[in-house]
Amino acid sequence: MRTGEPEGDGPHRGGAATAARAGLSAVRGLGPAAVRLAVVVLVVAVGAGGVWLVARAATPEASPTTTDVPAMDVRPASVTPGSAAPAKEAAAPDEGASTGGGAQQPPSEDGQPDSLDAWAERTAAATSVPARALRAYGHAELAMREHSPGCRVSWATLAGIGRVESDHGRYGGAMLGEDGRPSIPIIGVPLNGAPGVRTITDTDGGRLDGDPHHDRAVGPMQFIPSTWMRYASDGNGDGNADPQQIDDAALTAARYLCAGGRDMSSAEGWWAGIMSYNNSVEYGQKVFGLADTYAAQAAGTQG
Repeated sequence: MRTGEPEGDGPHRGGAATAARAGLSAVRGLGPAAVRLAVVVLVVAVGAGGVWLVARAATPEASPTTTDVPAMDVRPASVTPGSAAPAKEAAAPDEGASTGGGAQQPPSEDGQPDSLDAWAERTAAATSVPARALRAYGHAELAMREHSPGCRVSWATLAGIGRVESDHGRYGGAMLGEDGRPSIPIIGVPLNGAPGVRTITDTDGGRLDGDPHHDRAVGPMQFIPSTWMRYASDGNGDGNADPQQIDDAALTAARYLCAGGRDMSSAEGWWAGIMSYNNSVEYGQKVFGLADTYAAQAAGTQG
């Protein structure tokens, strides 16, 4: 369990998740300049193929189709945890739907492009990321393609963050339900100034984190309440933005990474986005390694 992070403006000082260990060989020991260079090399290497973000993270073959995107509700009004109503299912896309990279999504066995659900199931088998979490990450990428196309944040980057923050909603023995909520609410340590922890006094009256004295990071993507209140998004279309619900949390994380017109497909933009999320070089290295690994594994399912 991480007990705190360096000073910064990120959403989650003192998150709940264990540090991710898988998929880090590509960046272990690298400093920030080396990581930025690695991102440049990876982006350039696949740029001719219509890359969407980090390395292979969003080539057309490894990403869901754009027509799987339901309306994105980013209203900041209702931001308290809501009911456990199931998330709305995305409709299957039309035949020949175009991906963000300008190519056609490979057809499934019945000759139709994959739905978001089919993409998530296939990618889960390749990456060991729960399909329910992948649906949330994929939907967030697709929604941002439609509503903030210049950002180009990818599902793989969101998956890298989700793995480090909460093991994709499974931290502390939780199980991610079909409704997108963990069986046990994910709540971080109190940000009370203990060794390695920033001091952040309560900003939400304990509504989101149950702590009326100090803020705690909440949900699968580990947002502190004040940041959640600013960027909260309704990813599953139920009219509520709940930090414990992974569709809402993933879309909110994507919006946060894209803030200020950031381009997450550039080396500088990607690194700046991750540092804004958590101002830690080690954290950026972990997310980079995981995102690249997930993307490569997903791309391998298309061969």
